[in-house]
Amino acid sequence: MASWNSVPLEVLYNVLGWVAFFSWSISFYPQVILNFRRKSVVGLNFDFVVLNLTKHSSYLIYNASLFFSSDVQRQYRQKYGLDEMIPVAANDVAFSVHAVLLTAFTLFQIAIYERGNQKVSKTSIGIVTVACTLQVVMTVIKYIPQALMNFRLKSTVGFSIGNILLDLFGGVTNYGQMAVQSIDQNSWVNFYGNIGKTLLSLVSIFFDIIFIVQHYVLYPAKKMVISPNLDALSKEEALLKSSDHPHLDNRRLEVEDQLQNISPPELIYLKLLSLILDSEKRRLEVEDQLQNISPPEIIYLKPL
Repeated sequence: MASWNSVPLEVLYNVLGWVAFFSWSISFYPQVILNFRRKSVVGLNFDFVVLNLTKHSSYLIYNASLFFSSDVQRQYRQKYGLDEMIPVAANDVAFSVHAVLLTAFTLFQIAIYERGNQKVSKTSIGIVTVACTLQVVMTVIKYIPQALMNFRLKSTVGFSIGNILLDLFGGVTNYGQMAVQSIDQNSWVNFYGNIGKTLLSLVSIFFDIIFIVQHYVLYPAKKMVISPNLDALSKEEALLKSSDHPHLDNRRLEVEDQLQNISPPELIYLKLLSLILDSEKRRLEVEDQLQNISPPEIIYLKPL
């Protein structure tokens, strides 16, 4: 059985592996938290989630088999050499287990939160059925629907960039871990001996860069600025100035005093209040008019 030649490189290998695990694992939480805060999954492509679950499930089977099964390990060494180390570490298995659980939970959020008219496409359902073992292909396919949705909407609102940033960092550290093992063993067999892990990181990094460009360069989020229509508010206030009711005049003066030092949210509140006062003024005017009409006219107006 192969063993490490350098203790420092073995330590570095384990450190990089677990750094990749934590980075990749944490990357699932920004999207979960965003869905929870919004109580909505609008903007998150369902195909992305379903295909992601399929990919991680198949990747878990691969990692667990190569890590735990002595028969699979023996076959691996027969193919690549008896002196070759198994390219799957404990952090790879831990990541796969965590990824399946968090992706399944995200799918649960899709079931319980507001999702608009979005649904899983028939194409994705067919792909899940026939391609469960093609985890690298799944990695490529899962990113495309989200990238296309961002392109069509010209926006990344609803899709967590925190997921992508951590995924990119995890991919880089994953390659670093594999490189450390190759340097120690003076062999690059682990790169093509575990071609799934190699291509997985490569594809992830490629699409992560696309999402980062979409989020920060092509479709940057625009902050919503509240710009109240002061002219419209002034007109509403003017309607209150010619009132025959003293209590409304007093309230109008209070509103005018408050307009001097208020924030935009308060201004919106006062505008709504002005509309309410205007409605109250009109009601009182109608009541005044009703005092000076004859009973037949009241009978005629009552159904109205």
